[in-house]
Amino acid sequence: MNILFLTMSSGLRNIETSGIYTDLVRKFRDEGHRVYVIFPYERRNNHKTELSVSNGVHLLGVKTLNLTKTNVIEKGIGQVLMEWQFKSALKKYWKDVQFDIILYSTPPITFTKVIKSAKRSNPNAMTYLLLKDIFPQNAVDIGMLSKNGVKGLLYRHFCRKERALYRVSDHIGCMSPANVKYVIEHNPEVDPAIVEVAPNSYDVPPVREFSEKASNAIRAKYGLPMNKPIFVYGGNMGRPQGIPFLIACLNAVKGREDCHFVVVGNGTEYPKIEKWMTEVSPKAVSLFKTLPKEDYDNLARSCDIGLIFLDYRFTIPNYPSRLLPYLMEKKPILAVTDPNCDMGTIAEENGYGFWCPSNSVSQFVECVDKILSADIKQMGENGYKFYLNNYTTEHTYQAVVKHKQDLK
Repeated sequence: MNILFLTMSSGLRNIETSGIYTDLVRKFRDEGHRVYVIFPYERRNNHKTELSVSNGVHLLGVKTLNLTKTNVIEKGIGQVLMEWQFKSALKKYWKDVQFDIILYSTPPITFTKVIKSAKRSNPNAMTYLLLKDIFPQNAVDIGMLSKNGVKGLLYRHFCRKERALYRVSDHIGCMSPANVKYVIEHNPEVDPAIVEVAPNSYDVPPVREFSEKASNAIRAKYGLPMNKPIFVYGGNMGRPQGIPFLIACLNAVKGREDCHFVVVGNGTEYPKIEKWMTEVSPKAVSLFKTLPKEDYDNLARSCDIGLIFLDYRFTIPNYPSRLLPYLMEKKPILAVTDPNCDMGTIAEENGYGFWCPSNSVSQFVECVDKILSADIKQMGENGYKFYLNNYTTEHTYQAVVKHKQDLK
């Protein structure tokens, strides 16, 4: 089959890197399908729109404005223009390709006209939405948008875009059961039969030996204790992650002697935690700004427990993709989230982690105590088994192609 994949992720430029989209694209390729990917070349990269083929995958990089790490005005205009730019590029370069599946992910929610155009040219194609976030409600939850005033106009505009995207989708793949339930309950016009779980997923990694000696060498490199369990938080530090609450939790454990906490990453909220580190100098906490991927992977591998934080105000059930690398490395997790997120519940039910609400420092401390007294190694094995049974690219691939097979 010919597969068209629309994405805002510029990471598709290098198809052989690890990621939830690159791994899935390679899966389609390796199963014998011809894959065509459209992605943005942001203005800062000084690339013209161009075609290329990378290891059997057809790539169309479309020149756009900056869509990430830029001011709100350029990002907003860029999102609006991107739909037209993708649509024009598709017609210009791949008008003669007959697509069988049109696959696309959120963010953004502004691909509707591109999808409709592709569908008109390919009336038998199946459209499939990989729903990675529920916008604009998630922006309302954390105060970035409002349902009233000037921001309310934007909110209603984006709601219309969201509904249009759902209408054009033959199937909607969500990240977890709570996501499926939310979409069905809050969108009565959507047929529940088209909404299902199509999880974030990665290829099964090769078995890698990481000895205690290697782990100790990494810990020594970063000045970390050798003989204590280490909790690691890695990734973005923005509003969705509830960084002020993360700081409150770290403040409560800053003097512990029985464990250590490592925070790695960057983002709009990073200066807050950096300021706290400078003022407090916590003995049990280490902070590192974003590291090269290989360095971060090695550091995380030398730690013992993965931390995941989400802002308590969320009413939509997020399911952060950072969960998967923890499970793949056999690390149990401590999920500190809003009660609508089912990540922690699933972890507890399957024995690979604990959950506490992201508005109670005391419950966070209790969970730290619980995980330290548990069999951390066995919990890690449980998480890896759950990953193999639920979160590999085979699972996402089958979720998509089964519908095309059903039509035969």
